[in-house]
This record gives sequence, C-alpha cells and structure tokens, in this order.
Amino acid sequence: MTLLSFLLLIILFLAFFIYFSGLNPQDITIFFFPNHSFTYSVAIVVVGCVLLGLVLGYAAHLFGAIGYLMKNWRRERAEKKSREVAAIYRDGVGRLLSGDIKKAHSLLQKALDRDPSKIDTYIAMANVYLQEGEPQEGLNLLLKAKSIEPESLEVLFKLAATYEELKRDEDALETYQAILSRESNNRKAMRSLRDLHIQHDRWREALDLQKKILKASTGSKRLDEEKQRLLSLRYEVAHADLAQGDVDQAKSEFKDIIKAAPDFVPARVSLGDAYCAQNRSEEAVQVWQEGYRKLGKSVFLSRLEKFYMEAEDPATLLSFFRNALMDRGDDLMLRLFFGKLYLRLEMVDEALEQLHAVESAGVESPQLHLLLAEAQRRRDRIDESIQEYKKALGVNNNLRLGYTCEVCGAESDEWVSRCPRCGTWGSCSLSGRQLIRSAPSTDLREIHHGERAEWSRA
Repeated sequence: MTLLSFLLLIILFLAFFIYFSGLNPQDITIFFFPNHSFTYSVAIVVVGCVLLGLVLGYAAHLFGAIGYLMKNWRRERAEKKSREVAAIYRDGVGRLLSGDIKKAHSLLQKALDRDPSKIDTYIAMANVYLQEGEPQEGLNLLLKAKSIEPESLEVLFKLAATYEELKRDEDALETYQAILSRESNNRKAMRSLRDLHIQHDRWREALDLQKKILKASTGSKRLDEEKQRLLSLRYEVAHADLAQGDVDQAKSEFKDIIKAAPDFVPARVSLGDAYCAQNRSEEAVQVWQEGYRKLGKSVFLSRLEKFYMEAEDPATLLSFFRNALMDRGDDLMLRLFFGKLYLRLEMVDEALEQLHAVESAGVESPQLHLLLAEAQRRRDRIDESIQEYKKALGVNNNLRLGYTCEVCGAESDEWVSRCPRCGTWGSCSLSGRQLIRSAPSTDLREIHHGERAEWSRA
C-alpha cells in the first residue's frame, strides 16, 4: 500500500467518524463492575471496537504468518537433513557393495546417528556386521528396527535370515510365522518356513505348507517345481508312517504317488519295503522287478539281491537274471549285477563272463574294476588282480596320491593353484592330509649299525 493510499484511507475514516458522530451525539455508559464504568459517545465506542477488531485481526494474521514461516523453516531443515542423510546412506551402501566394509561401517553409523528412525540404514548396518563376522550385533540392530516398524516385511525377512545364520531356527520359525500372520499368502515366507521344517524332518508341517504354496503358485513359472516338491514331501510323510508301523497308510500313499509320477523311484522302492513289512514278499518282488523294467535304476537290483540272499534263495534270483538277460541282453547294468551275484556265490567263471561283457562295451568304472579284481584274486591271478585294483583305485605307475580342496572337497589327480569348483586359491592339499597331521606321533628310535642285516637274515 502506498503512502497516498494510506492517507486517503485515513481521510475517509475521519470523514466517516464525523458523519457518524453527527448522527449519534448521545453518550453511552458501559459497566465493567457494579461500581466501575465509563461513559463515551456512541461514535467513539463503535470506532474503538472497530479499531480493536482490526488490531486483533492483524495480530492473528501476524501470528499465523510467523507460524507458517516457522513451519516452512522446520520442513526445509528436515528435508535438507534427510537429503544429507540419504546421501551418506547411499555412499555407505555403495562402499558396502564394493567391499570397503570399514568405510561402509563408518558412513552408515554416521547416517544412523543423524537419523535413528531410518529402517533402511539399520538393515544395511546389519549387513555390515554380518560381513564383519559379528552376527549378534547385526541381530541387535534388526531387533531395534523391528521395534520402530513392527510391520516392516523387509526387516522381518532380514531378521529371520539372521536367525538362521545364527542357528536359532526356532526364532527364525517364529519370525516367518509373524510374516504369514500379516500376509497369509506370502510365498517367500512359506517357502522359507517349509525349508526350515524340512531341515528338522518335520515332514507333515512341511507338507501342509507346500499345499498352501502350490495353491498360491497358480500360474507361476515355478508351478511344476512346486508340484514335484509336493510329491517328495508326500513321500517323506508316507515313509515316516512306514517307519512308525502304519504300513497300510504308507502303502496307499506310495501307490498314489506312483500313479501321479510313475518315474518317482523312491515311492516304488518303499512300496516294496512296505509289502515286505507285511510279509507279502511276492508283491514286493513284483514291485521291484517292475520298477527296474520301467526305470532301469540299479537300486531295484540291489533290493532284489538283498531280499533273495537274506531269504537264502539265490536260485530264484539267478533265474530272474537269466530271464531278464534273454529279453535285455544289451543291458550292461543287469550284467554288472549278475556278475556281482555270481561272485558272491563263488561262481567265478560265470562272474568273469558277465563282467568282461560289460568291460568289452567300453565301460570304465571303479565298481567294475573292483569286481574284476576280486574275481581275478579268487582265481589266484595275482598280477591281473593287482592291475584291476589299480584301475579301481585310480593308481598308476607314478603312484599319484591325489589332492582334495579343503574348502569344498573337490578331488583332482594333480595339484592346482585354484579349485575349479569353488574358486579358492591355495586350498588344494594331499587327500587325507588332516588325518595324517592329526594322528598321534610315535616315539622314533635310531636304527643301530648291523640291525638292518639282522632283519634281513631273519
């Protein structure tokens, strides 16, 4: 407002006051208390009230304006602090990802000190502690983050993973259950909880969860994988029933699994075991024979061999092998087990015939050479037996002892600077080195002159 406008406003106000006073020349008395009052003209009272209202209104406006300015100042200050903390946090996370753990620790701790309410910083700092080998410190930070935001799924998942790393599986289980209480169809939580149950052989609980996972995975790319996992868990529950003596229930479940997945080997093997538990040996034999005919897995031949040898009825087993070879003469696995059976029965020539047939097909396996070595030994062909034992053990004229990775257990004939499986440098050592180094030392004594000659005469 310009000065001229202000003066014009004052002139108009004075003119209005004079005009209003002329129309209202009378006085008015106002009492504040019984004995206290004041008397003024009506015009003065009205004008005074107007001016008082203007002053109060302006004061209210001024107070609101100051409050608005303070609010903006605090907001801008908080935003500036938030930007600074975010920049420190990003820098710390970048250092963490680049492997500079010490610098990441410093930056993230600074961010945490400046803003103790930022959940992402707690999670990143927990990762730092985990990489520094201090999982308990990381766990403490995650528990604090949980107290700040109890509903944060990110915090709960990280907390559960940390519990698992600390081998506190029951706490991890409770945390996954807490997630599911918030999101009942959270597949990640259900899978993690299922895997925990599997680790502790709680097959029924794992199966119940797997059914929910399968229901929630409709249309998912992992649907076939989840269906296969469901069959596996159904088998484990049935196998537990069999171990507990509930044979009929287990047998019924094995049959349903075979019907749903004819190539599921464990169900066929255990179905035969269930029949054996009921002394129904013919049905057991039929299941195993059919399993081998359809799937060609050696476990069925092992089951048949064990059953007939324990029943002291090798003749029936020999008859089975002969008949099977008439239909499947090119089945080398069948011949290998047939040769093994002959060897157990001391029918060495027949065993060598079957084993040589396998060898002539170009098969090179330690099991085959071991059987051939034993057959040659029983024929007193020591040189041939030694050669086969060498092949079975992988021994050559250089007498290489072999090397093993101390990290992942990968084996190699020659020493390598870096393990080809796990990528660790300098982990390749002589196989069995720890056993040799940890063996108790014995007292060694000096061989005296002439003692060696006495040994040779002895």
